[in-house]
Amino acid sequence: MWKYHVFGIVLAAFVLSMGFFYQPFSAQSKEIHWGLKKATKEVPAEAGAELDAMLEKHGAVYKGSPDKKIIYFTFDNGYENGYTESILDTLKQENIKATFFLTGHYLESAAPLVKRMIEDGHQIGNHSYGHPNLARLSKDEVKKELQKFDQRLSELTPLKRTTVTRPPEGIFNEQVLEAANEIGYQHIFWSVAFIDWHRDQKKGGKYAYDQLMSQIHPGAIILMHTVSPDNAEGLPMFIKEARKMGYTFGTLDELNMNNLDIPLSSQQ
Repeated sequence: MWKYHVFGIVLAAFVLSMGFFYQPFSAQSKEIHWGLKKATKEVPAEAGAELDAMLEKHGAVYKGSPDKKIIYFTFDNGYENGYTESILDTLKQENIKATFFLTGHYLESAAPLVKRMIEDGHQIGNHSYGHPNLARLSKDEVKKELQKFDQRLSELTPLKRTTVTRPPEGIFNEQVLEAANEIGYQHIFWSVAFIDWHRDQKKGGKYAYDQLMSQIHPGAIILMHTVSPDNAEGLPMFIKEARKMGYTFGTLDELNMNNLDIPLSSQQ
């Protein structure tokens, strides 16, 4: 009888040990879809203590200081739809620098616009080469996605590499953050966004303006897509009104988050 008792104890210990062993892996591989409740009354939404701790551990950010009325523009570019040039014109006219997170397809198919982004002083971010779900890739595969983009970037532009990255569709896990860190990338998420990626839907510049104004807050990292005519039309109105409210516009370099081995300003 005691043999069965001992066997039960050993089996329980084995199960517990296996559970303990696999728990960290499970936590690392859990797929996360980035998204926040919308900010209201100039107060940013929070990601929550658990996610905040994970992001801080890996140097990832989604907003700047809540004490400084600075806004950071970021754009995700997977394909061209004819409105990026207008947005670049607005940014140049208003003397604002932004970060453009590009895919391999955009890099290769819109070379003149990428060249202008660089010449105008904007930062290029890594949105992966092929726009896959990075959370379903191995760590080595994640690294290869980011490095393949940078390889093409160095072949097509004067830049050697990127130092900031954003996962396609905001889907990631802790393993993705780790993989990026290990090869010198910092993840940049966002605190302000709205549905603006449907190229066949046109709601007008007032729609984009209203969406941005309703979520504005100190330290906002804004995500927009240049495929939207609404954004091209609404951006000048938003910039003008934000400045009236005392906001200025900064760059990711100006955020004090250079906690990786490769500083954000070392692209060239």
